[in-house]
Amino acid sequence: MPRDAREITPNDLLTDAEFAKVRRERRTALLPIKRLRRIDLGPICTVHFECYETMLFQIQEMLLIEKGGDEQVPDELAAYNPLIPNGSELVATIMFEIDDPVRRAATLARLGGVEDCFFLQVGEDRIRGRPEGDVERTRDDGKASSVHFVRFPLQPEHVARFRDPATTILVGCDHEHYSHLAGISPATRAELSRDFA
Repeated sequence: MPRDAREITPNDLLTDAEFAKVRRERRTALLPIKRLRRIDLGPICTVHFECYETMLFQIQEMLLIEKGGDEQVPDELAAYNPLIPNGSELVATIMFEIDDPVRRAATLARLGGVEDCFFLQVGEDRIRGRPEGDVERTRDDGKASSVHFVRFPLQPEHVARFRDPATTILVGCDHEHYSHLAGISPATRAELSRDFA
């Protein structure tokens, strides 16, 4: 399947038995891609930019682990296909990772609305992320989820500047209780540029 594929279909999936045979090899091949697509944003937040390959592997993993067979496939496709970039955007899974449960609960209690605070900085332009509307990511009591799915829609001029090595590219969060910026390396930019049509 080409790298610029935008949707996973049942025909792209291996059976559980076939996937089990190539699982280790596929994971090993995917690791360098995942490393390039992972950006630490401050001390407790990680931005994972998704693509066809990461979502295909995730679906295969879910099918293998949960053993739902053909009946599970439509649900997994519905859950993960929207996280494949459409050619004019970047899509990220953003995770707040805190091992200590007490500290995690206290931190997330202060981060209500954080799903609306992520952005890409392309040169002088700030592109606001749009959270996936699948479920509410901030509870009524103001506690944020530890996982967010965010799309960053780019105009053609942003894509051109993203590909220009002279343009500074940053990913950031401007929540009042979690304000951080991280630069995107040339190697990561080259990898993410493959998401654009």
